[in-house]
Amino acid sequence: MPFIDELVARLPAPVRQLAMRHHELIKFALVGGTTFVFDLAIFYLLTFTVLEPKPVVARIISGTLATILNYILNREWAFKNRGGRERHHEALIFFVISGVGVILAAAPLWVANNVFDLRSNLSVTELVIVDFILGFLIGNLLQMAFRFWALRKFAFPEDLLRGGDAGSTDLHPTAEELNDEELGHA
Repeated sequence: MPFIDELVARLPAPVRQLAMRHHELIKFALVGGTTFVFDLAIFYLLTFTVLEPKPVVARIISGTLATILNYILNREWAFKNRGGRERHHEALIFFVISGVGVILAAAPLWVANNVFDLRSNLSVTELVIVDFILGFLIGNLLQMAFRFWALRKFAFPEDLLRGGDAGSTDLHPTAEELNDEELGHA
């Protein structure tokens, strides 16, 4: 994404160095925000049309599509300079963990609808608010906590450390070295 690289290049030097030092975290957050909006749009499109009586199914479908987009964006942009695992093994671990995450994100909605029968006595406006709180706030908090733990424990364990933590001689790269790596020149 040349736009982001241009934007970072125009930042004042101290801010640029900070951004370059944390470029993966910033990209990961941008990918997460993008897939959150995508997930939300697909969910509401489905719940207001073909899956109106089945919000849990709509949440699982939207979560699955957002997970696929999330993997593609993270693999091809946010973490494009990382490696260490074969692509199919990395994808398998990512999607298994994310699949459990999608189920966790849908769990509060399932409980509200199937245990407490919440949909039967709410207006459309109340349903939109309740679905958002249960499916996207509470559900995503459960999913994020699980994914953070599981990805660190299983997908990217400590024995696959990179850079200085893994014994690299480049313990403190300069901003230019980070920028070269970011642009694929390293």
